[in-house]
Amino acid sequence: MIAAAISGLDHVALCVRDLDAAVQGYRKLLGVEPNWIGGDGGARHAWFQFPNMALDVISPHGEGAFGDRIRAHLGAHGEGIWALAFTVGRVEADLAPFARLMARRGLRMTEPALTRSTHDDGRRRYWLGSNPRPDDTGGLQVLLIAPPRDGTHWPMSKPAGPAPVTRLDHVVIQTASADRALAVWGAKLGLDLRLDRENAQWGARQMFFKAGETVVEIAASLKAPPPGIGSDAPDRFGGLAWRVADPEAARERLVAAGFDVSEVRAGRKPGTCVLTVRDAPAGVPTLLLSAEPALEKA
Repeated sequence: MIAAAISGLDHVALCVRDLDAAVQGYRKLLGVEPNWIGGDGGARHAWFQFPNMALDVISPHGEGAFGDRIRAHLGAHGEGIWALAFTVGRVEADLAPFARLMARRGLRMTEPALTRSTHDDGRRRYWLGSNPRPDDTGGLQVLLIAPPRDGTHWPMSKPAGPAPVTRLDHVVIQTASADRALAVWGAKLGLDLRLDRENAQWGARQMFFKAGETVVEIAASLKAPPPGIGSDAPDRFGGLAWRVADPEAARERLVAAGFDVSEVRAGRKPGTCVLTVRDAPAGVPTLLLSAEPALEKA
């Protein structure tokens, strides 16, 4: 029997110190409302749901083991992206055999366990997850999540204004070792490597992995590393690139909301447009794109 595979990006998790401020910031940035605010385990979070993934904004709150993990991460790394969570398979039962497969491939996995979130109105939701140790995934936190037990997906976040973000296009990871990244994200986690290219003009090697309807872009510098930085240095999260239907209208909305944004400019892919948000909440490097970049065919 063939074990299930990663079927998509479930969510991107951000760590912040002030949840209310971050929620207001992302509500204005994304142009949509959170569809869940709650928490458990010493943390609170807000959930923004899109068609191909969700943004989960988390902060410590009270006592609890999970909140302690978030506090430790904030103390060591500050605010920003904390984890990428991937959906495994099509049904909840797919997670356990996939976790065993990951263990056979050398990832030290936690046992599948439930995580609970209690909404402020008393409703509860559960995730079944099993996670590799960050030491085995280039120093980054990766979460492996089963699909919802009842098969019901989270409802989409409702627009909060004009020209909202429509979906995540890609997430960027910076790596000191392209070979390690290929081993972790391709050979072990099993993501689909669609493109691997070097671009001397940008000074980078770029690897594009497909996860459902989202892309994980991993970039490795072609330049000699600074003194003291070797290929065993941990990877780090880069930024998020969101898609919008109308970049000019999105820029107008962001300027009115007080964000520092660039002019709309031509994207690297012919026929696309892009703008940079220079002061996104939690310091996450953020781009807005006009269209999904088409990956080159083999």
